[in-house]
Amino acid sequence: MDFVTILNGILTLLAGIGIFLIACQMMSSNLESASSSKLKSLFAKASSSKLLGVSIGAVGTALIQSSGATTVMTIGFVNAGIISLHQAATLIYGANIGTTVTAQIVALGMFGGGNSISTSVLFSALAGFGAFMMLFSKSNKWKTTGGILTGFGMLFVGLSLMSGSMETFAEQDIVKTFLASISNPILLVLIGAILTAIIQSSSVMTSIALAMVVTGLISLDQGILLTMGSNIGSCVVAIIAGITSSINARRTAIMHLIFNCTGVAIFMLAGWVMSLVSNGSVGFGSLFESVFPGVPQVQLAMFHTFFNVVTVVFMLPLTNLLVTVAMKLIPEETDKKEGTRLQLQFVNENILKTPPVATEQTKKEILRMAALAMENVDRSLEIIKTLNFDERERFEQAESELDYLNLALVDFVVRLSDKAGLSEKDHLYLSTTHRSVSDLERIGDYAENIIEYAETLKEAQQRFSDKAISEISHVQDLLHKLYDKVVYAYTEEIKSEVQLAYKIEEKIDEYTQMMEGNHIQRLSEGVCTPTTGAQYLSLASNLERIADHLINVVKTVRTFAEV
Repeated sequence: MDFVTILNGILTLLAGIGIFLIACQMMSSNLESASSSKLKSLFAKASSSKLLGVSIGAVGTALIQSSGATTVMTIGFVNAGIISLHQAATLIYGANIGTTVTAQIVALGMFGGGNSISTSVLFSALAGFGAFMMLFSKSNKWKTTGGILTGFGMLFVGLSLMSGSMETFAEQDIVKTFLASISNPILLVLIGAILTAIIQSSSVMTSIALAMVVTGLISLDQGILLTMGSNIGSCVVAIIAGITSSINARRTAIMHLIFNCTGVAIFMLAGWVMSLVSNGSVGFGSLFESVFPGVPQVQLAMFHTFFNVVTVVFMLPLTNLLVTVAMKLIPEETDKKEGTRLQLQFVNENILKTPPVATEQTKKEILRMAALAMENVDRSLEIIKTLNFDERERFEQAESELDYLNLALVDFVVRLSDKAGLSEKDHLYLSTTHRSVSDLERIGDYAENIIEYAETLKEAQQRFSDKAISEISHVQDLLHKLYDKVVYAYTEEIKSEVQLAYKIEEKIDEYTQMMEGNHIQRLSEGVCTPTTGAQYLSLASNLERIADHLINVVKTVRTFAEV
């Protein structure tokens, strides 16, 4: 045995894995950035339709070239309560199909060689073209495209190194003899699962298996079993993501594991039956060799696709059962404790792994904060009009939530802004969020002021006149019209709606000034007292400032909206 040769092969393999992983990460982040709007609209369409969920999971994974990212994103959505467990299951099904695209690309890169230029060399050259685009282009769009090409090219550089190391191992009789001796199907699946769990990339494991089969280091049947094991090992990413998340997020991770284990069990059972019936002459390896003769890389890549598609077809009707099993394995015992904890609803740590989608979810979190602030404004106005404090406790809870969101959202946005894969528009939007969050928190503070005015009135055993209450209700209606316009413009990103919001805000300014004049007249007529008058003037001023802060939120639309 040539120790130096073996060591050289191991080091080359490690180098290839490293480059392959970096290439996957680079390609994934740039693809996310280039297709951020597609990703946002894609995952926003997740519905109760199982086939639609599978399609979204498959297309989304193909777009970002990472089933791990899709699964972690799905866990983030479940954790945030955006999608149900049933929807999460179908997205995971689709992710397993989408991830087979990588194996097909790698298999394509293994053609050629000898007297012709190999596809691997041609694809590897794209790394150079992409690097030049990244270095010399001033356009962010072209830089992103360059990043995609560089990642794609580096994918094949890493593959070439891995294939070279396999050729080195194939020349060593002791290595070939050792690998040939590993024939136990369960052991091969276990090896594939463990290696994938260590590398945390089923794409790398599948690519290594492809290289080993092509160089003759292992048989196609061994490669098939390693590939099936890689599907189980890929669940580690989801399990890690689910450990620190909500119960439903942990259920999603366990569903991913059950799904992949079920697929492996079905195919191993089918393989055993075929071998038993044919006395060992027929198996998945021989079947795919006969369908795709002379191209071992295609044989294994096609099996990988076939395995995942068939598993999805088998599991799709059993989705309800899968969800039930996951709920039985992870019961509801801690849900009550989690429900009382202040937390972000639409964003979390896991969703940071997909920055474009995290940006869209940040907007939903800000809109949620706006709704909470407006609800508290309504509560405070109803309390001061009626001096009925039954809603005081709910008001305090909402105020605490607003204070929490103010700090938690700013912290989240700071971390999100540092992530790669954000478009220029995403960066522009995120730059406005700190001000918006602060404005919404201030609206909550003004609602708190109104509660204090109500307490003063109650202590003095006084209340506003019917005319004053009618004026307050009118301003409340105008505030709702302004709020609706702000939410519409902010959600749909329409610049022209901002000017319409300004017109409503001007009406509020005019009306609150009129309220002050009316108050002075009522004071002179003896309709109200100095105590009620002081609270009324402060109230009018607060209502005008609430409108100002709503306008500050909608003004940001001009910064990031395109139309």
